[in-house]
Amino acid sequence: MAMGKILSSGPILRFLLYLVALVSLPADAAVKRYQFDVQVKNVSRLCHAKPIVTVNGMFPGPTIYARDGDRVVINVTNYAQYNMSIHCYTYDFNVTGQRGTLWWHAHIFWLRATVYGAIVIMPKQGTPFPFPQPDRETNIVLGEWWNNDVEEVVKQGNKLGLPPNTSDAHTINGKPGPLFPCSEKHTFAMEVEQGKTYLLRIINAALNDELFFAVAGHNMTVVEIDAVYTKPFTTQAILIAPGQTTNVLVQANQAPGRYFMAARPFMDAPLTVDNKTATAILQYKGIPNTILPILPKLPLPNDTAFALSYNAKLRSLNSPLYPANVPLKVDRRLFYTIGLGINPCPTCLNGTRLSASLNNITFVMPHIGLLQAHYFNIRGVYTADFPDRPPQPFNYTGAPLTANLGTTSGTRLSKIAFNSTVELVLQDTNLQTVESHPFHLHGYNFLVVGTGIGNFDPAKDPAKFNLVDPPERNTVGVPTGGWTAIRFRADNPDKEFGSCTAIWSCIQGGV
Repeated sequence: MAMGKILSSGPILRFLLYLVALVSLPADAAVKRYQFDVQVKNVSRLCHAKPIVTVNGMFPGPTIYARDGDRVVINVTNYAQYNMSIHCYTYDFNVTGQRGTLWWHAHIFWLRATVYGAIVIMPKQGTPFPFPQPDRETNIVLGEWWNNDVEEVVKQGNKLGLPPNTSDAHTINGKPGPLFPCSEKHTFAMEVEQGKTYLLRIINAALNDELFFAVAGHNMTVVEIDAVYTKPFTTQAILIAPGQTTNVLVQANQAPGRYFMAARPFMDAPLTVDNKTATAILQYKGIPNTILPILPKLPLPNDTAFALSYNAKLRSLNSPLYPANVPLKVDRRLFYTIGLGINPCPTCLNGTRLSASLNNITFVMPHIGLLQAHYFNIRGVYTADFPDRPPQPFNYTGAPLTANLGTTSGTRLSKIAFNSTVELVLQDTNLQTVESHPFHLHGYNFLVVGTGIGNFDPAKDPAKFNLVDPPERNTVGVPTGGWTAIRFRADNPDKEFGSCTAIWSCIQGGV
């Protein structure tokens, strides 16, 4: 299922929850049914009230609960003024061979700022977690809030040819916490009991920012990322990119009191972010609300060393029950550069527009769905000539390039043979500036076999790849001024590869 998606913006029929092929259900499987009503609701945050798009009037939206082997049926009805695929549709799929924390969200445009929620998949009955059983669990969904209408924020950015304004606050379960104005009552709190262990299912639903997260006075033990179990390790803070999920165990073993849980962005490039700290409260049972909470010591906003060190600790469990199936033989090697160019824009106030690209190609959204065009052999929608590597190699992370920053626009896809093994190296570039980028592979998990700072060296760097227990996930952050290498088997046809840069532009190279 990877990072599940329920809803989308767009006039065409699109499947947005990654569906597993329907098969006969085991006799003990359950059918979980949900009704999702997409509706506009007035919500107040930071002394500002505005209408937002919600699911069932909730922000964040409802959690989908299922168990490995269950069938999930979700009826979606759209009462909002925005297109969301079609106005009524039923998503019907089996959960097969999966367990952990995922999420669903609106797919295109910025409706994802408010239309999202958690997916919690429990193991089969009788199958324990491969870590100490928690006494209780809580969803921690990190997000963003804009005082203005998000669609208008995007339109204004497009009119200027610049990135839209940064958010006015980050949120924890839809609430910014008491460090923001008018937010004392907009603070998420969870009660804990001394001596008990809690599983936090943490989701970064923010549109743009990698986030640090910590709990004051308490260590966290990381046990899962992107619904894949990991070798447990203890940390005082985690780093989580947009689209990623992380499960941690927290023991309520400190002096009874009130402790802040806090999130704020990680940004080690010269880019503007909302650098304020969102907070929630972990409160021991019996402690009055008059006790002031303690703030955690989060890493500095530009703490690259912590980010690299934290990500280096992530390892697949790689046990007999949960193996790390790393492709050792590679059939196809791809090298994609990530850039931010400048293209002419006659309708923009400055006459130019920032344009994100892969291999210097900026994706153009077609008016007909790619799978629709493929299945019905509709010509002229896309071309299957996306390059395996950049057309002109250069010193990708050297001095900033400020000239010849134009990109090529097109709906160009890359065809990959079914069941072949693929190695993809994602290389950040210093076009105007370096920056980090979250990348997601639709319909797949992949193995993150290597990462580094600077230019990828195909002669030396592969020798340092982890081919034993690399982290398996569906979303990865490419480091600022660096590269990341992933491997996967192309055994799920007709899926897409996608990226949203830390600026705002979404681009797709297509797989």
